[in-house]
Amino acid sequence: MASDASMDALVSEQAEAVMAALEKAKVEISHRFIGQSGVVDLALGAILSGGHALLVGVPGLGKTRLVETLATVMGLQSNRVQFTPDLMPADILGSEVIETTANGSRQFKFIEGPIFCKLLMADEINRASPRTQSALLQAMQERQVSIAGETRSLSTPFHVLATQNPIEQEGTYPLPEAQLDRFLVQIDIGYPDLATEQDILLATTGYGDRQAQQVFDPAQIIAMQELIRRMPVGQNTVDFILQLVRALRPEDHSASDQVKDAVAWGPGTRAAQALILMCRAHALLSGHLAPSVSDVIAVSQSVLAHRMSLRFSAQAQGLTVRQLIRDTIDSLDRKGAAA
Repeated sequence: MASDASMDALVSEQAEAVMAALEKAKVEISHRFIGQSGVVDLALGAILSGGHALLVGVPGLGKTRLVETLATVMGLQSNRVQFTPDLMPADILGSEVIETTANGSRQFKFIEGPIFCKLLMADEINRASPRTQSALLQAMQERQVSIAGETRSLSTPFHVLATQNPIEQEGTYPLPEAQLDRFLVQIDIGYPDLATEQDILLATTGYGDRQAQQVFDPAQIIAMQELIRRMPVGQNTVDFILQLVRALRPEDHSASDQVKDAVAWGPGTRAAQALILMCRAHALLSGHLAPSVSDVIAVSQSVLAHRMSLRFSAQAQGLTVRQLIRDTIDSLDRKGAAA
């Protein structure tokens, strides 16, 4: 018991120091990506949880700018790949070339692709062919790639922040379910409100452009990711996560009639794992040490929406996955209050 108490005290002490540093990081990010603090928290949460994020929004909302700023502030060496229909797997992973040595002999030399970095920005990922998209799959899940019969490990930490344009469907290839599930969160970036848009106009059309400063380095990122996994989660919060995930599966006895009628397939166990990691990160970013049900609710739509699909009949009626998640959470809240 004493050792558990000392461990909790150590985690609390480390968490308080991290929370102060994260506040500084958010200030630096706000110099370049103005407003939409919820979007910033989700992107930071994905990195703190050791995962990848998919940013979805129409052109001109700052998706690329956010990723570039995150790379600077978090101290992560980054590469950017513009995905196009003619992009090949070797363009991402790298390839072997024949090299002539000093003595005239020839040998194969491996030229690393842009994936060999700490933060990969996959711009407009849905414009690449399924073959090229699948080249990311092993890297995102296993942090390694197989090239020319040899397995090569990627650097640590390694994160993929991909962007996707929801309105351009011509010449795009929808991401397969297996790859969507590899993204810890899907971050939907909407239009800014009036005050925020005014601030953006004034900040970006004047003389000069304020730059963000580095706050963390890779070693600190790894330490924060380890801290996230050591943060204790109360049984009440764990129970809510399990109830929510299972209530969104049409086959489960706890699912509502609405879910059974509307959902084609629901979230798997990886969704519950993502929820518990992201609720810890959200708690840390919000300035408290104990993740609660409110933290789960705050991240639930971004964690779950891309891990389930509606039937065509439900889509035709105008129902959205995010609305269904909200309805299910409200139902669980009512059941909890009644109990």
